[in-house]
Order: sequence, then structure tokens, then C-alpha cells
Amino acid sequence: MHLFKKTSSASITAADLEKLLKSQKITLLDVRSPQEYQSGHIVKARNWPLERIADYQGSKDQPIYLICQSGGRSQRAAGILSKKGYKAVNIRGGMASWQGRITGGK
Repeated sequence: MHLFKKTSSASITAADLEKLLKSQKITLLDVRSPQEYQSGHIVKARNWPLERIADYQGSKDQPIYLICQSGGRSQRAAGILSKKGYKAVNIRGGMASWQGRITGGK
């Protein structure tokens, strides 16, 4: 079960994301800068900065989950990917509201 709603900009909370990561394999893109990503990110997240998101090419069969620091950039990224036919899902509150494990950073 995916938490994808049929809207142009679906979103879930960081807590919802944590549950999803424990129960299934998902595509999670961190749209922050490489420096922000390296300072600490979710283990299964791939860094794909917002300024490059229009170049993303992946499966359109499954939702793509997007996270940034607070939810603004990932919301913009979700809009861009939705227009390209992806099932894009924004993580509301971003890394600022993430309570799970992170890797990288100090």
C-alpha cells in the first residue's frame, strides 16, 4: 500500500515516511544541496539537488518520495516531477521534522 493520493502534489509526514521505509523499498530523493546532504541524510535517500530535478529519469510505476530541509524545495520538486508524469510525494516538514536515523554529518 502506498500513501499516494491522486492529486498533483501529494504529501505525507516524516513519520509516515519512517513507517514506509521500514515496510517497503521506495525511491527517496533528497533535493538539498550536496553539502546539506553530506551533513546528514536518511540512509536510503539519494541526493538529487532541486536544480537538477528536471533531469531525473526513473520508473513512473512507483511513487517518488522527495525530501529537503523544511518541505519547500521538495514541494517544488514534486510539482516538477508531477508535470513529467511521476507520482511525486512531498515529505511535509522535511529533515527538520525527521526523527529517524541519519547517516553522514558529525
